[in-house]
Amino acid sequence: MDRIVGIETEYGCLLSKEEPHANSELWPAKVKNYLFRKAEAGTIDLHYRDYEEPPGNGGFLLNGGRLYLDMGHIEYASPECLHLHDLVAYELAGDELLHSSLVALGADSHVSFIKNNVDHHTGATFGCHENYLMKREAHFTPPILGTLLTFLATRQIFTGAGRVGQSNPLAFDFEPLQPEAQVNFQLSQRADHIVNDIYQWVQFNRAIINARDEPLADYRKYRRLHLLIGDSNISPFATALKVGTTACVLSLLENGHLPRDLVLADAVQSTRDISRDTTQQWIVQLENGKSIGALDVQWEFHQLAQKYLGDRSAETNWLLESWGFVLEALERNHQSLIGGVDWITKKWLLETFVEAEKLTWGDPWLPSIDLEYHNIDPLRGLFFGVTPGKRIAEWNNSVRRPSATRTPPANTRASGRAHAVAFFQSQSGGLSYVINWDSIACDSRDFLVMGDPFQTYNEEVDRFLARPRSPGSLADDVQL
Repeated sequence: MDRIVGIETEYGCLLSKEEPHANSELWPAKVKNYLFRKAEAGTIDLHYRDYEEPPGNGGFLLNGGRLYLDMGHIEYASPECLHLHDLVAYELAGDELLHSSLVALGADSHVSFIKNNVDHHTGATFGCHENYLMKREAHFTPPILGTLLTFLATRQIFTGAGRVGQSNPLAFDFEPLQPEAQVNFQLSQRADHIVNDIYQWVQFNRAIINARDEPLADYRKYRRLHLLIGDSNISPFATALKVGTTACVLSLLENGHLPRDLVLADAVQSTRDISRDTTQQWIVQLENGKSIGALDVQWEFHQLAQKYLGDRSAETNWLLESWGFVLEALERNHQSLIGGVDWITKKWLLETFVEAEKLTWGDPWLPSIDLEYHNIDPLRGLFFGVTPGKRIAEWNNSVRRPSATRTPPANTRASGRAHAVAFFQSQSGGLSYVINWDSIACDSRDFLVMGDPFQTYNEEVDRFLARPRSPGSLADDVQL
């Protein structure tokens, strides 16, 4: 992959009937406190990060990532990763941190965390945000952005997590709802909640691409592409495809090799249409008046990636082979993608259950099964009972790395940050500190900028931390 990438995942909290409903926000806080105070998985923030993130709301972890509370949910942000195998392993580390905490707290029998994007009871959505570091000089002209949106709208045919039913969110200008046909099952959990193509705000007007220019790195060299459209994948193979194919397309973009005349007439509507298309033809309308299938769109991107990116590395070759394998299987053999593509796996499980129990798709049992598919507890999550084919099983098994919860990637800035986390964790004298994605500080005057995510900063961090200092209080308004 050779691109700095990270994923932010918001988890839902699922309670048994015996557990009071109000505890759905209490348990995320309990788990957060356990991880930082008892399990010593990281260092807690001592300062305000913004008005919704007071001191103690979260902190950075020994693996270089971050865990915090966000509007009642617990959210895990992976450390910066340079290779696809690492990215998936560190994304899964969030699952392990949360589930192991519930086990240690003796709560795993009645409390679960689910990695999905829809609350079937309230209609709320929570996100899985992807972050890709890009060259600052990359051109984002309207045709280039339009082509990128086409890829993102159509990739759900293999990245979608699937969902029972539908949502009808209001747009930002609160347009009245239009009557819609009943949808029993669709490809994507996020499609119904995306109401804009490109926009700066995250809440209330969720866009495919978040336009906020916050690189968390040297802004003269880099920009950060922040995507809101993706589903949370429970299948590691699906996560690899989601991130790996997108990284390939961004390389095509930076090098001027994107396909031409492949801009959708309406990326938001196409996203929703593909997700809800029960015929699985997935036909979309282009800006030039032509129509094309989502599969054909993906084949165009795949062929260009094969031409310009093939043989760059063994990991890239695996990705291109897997991408092609999935596109062929989507045309001919969905069964071969069970365990690898979430929406196909979930749909197969639901169809099997509906047939066995003689249910209709409107039965309230099905949304509960939908949620249990995303349960991160290996003993309870329905995904873990599925046996995939050899290619998919090998990948899914290879990326489960227990050490990823406490050891950072060795080849990115996360390594130096983890050094700082471990150092501040070891100090018992009340030394004040601030840790950010691109800097660390010991007081408002003494800080180290880490502007290049491709550098580990191990030596720089060690020298910085070795300076003699005396304990002191940290001003509430320290922001770096």
